[in-house]
Amino acid sequence: MSPDRQTPLPLAVALQYDGEHAPRVTASGRDQVAENIVRLAREHGIPLQENAPLASLLATLELGEEIPEALYLAVAQVIAFAYHLSGKVPDQGAGEH
Repeated sequence: MSPDRQTPLPLAVALQYDGEHAPRVTASGRDQVAENIVRLAREHGIPLQENAPLASLLATLELGEEIPEALYLAVAQVIAFAYHLSGKVPDQGAGEH
């Protein structure tokens, strides 16, 4: 996302992922609300990724709702992108001894 965007951001969706459950929608909005979501994310160092088709699908979910299984792969790619930008490595979890 360009930091010097001149046109209003039409839609933004924020997700929360705890590593144990499916990601949940924690914020969603259009126009000024979308701009506020992005501003807060930037202020808190949360990685951003533009994906208008995925955002449109996620925006149909209720706040707090887990993403549907049909979107797991697409959202997993976004989470992997965020981990990469943050320099984090996902917990390997089960199966590691």
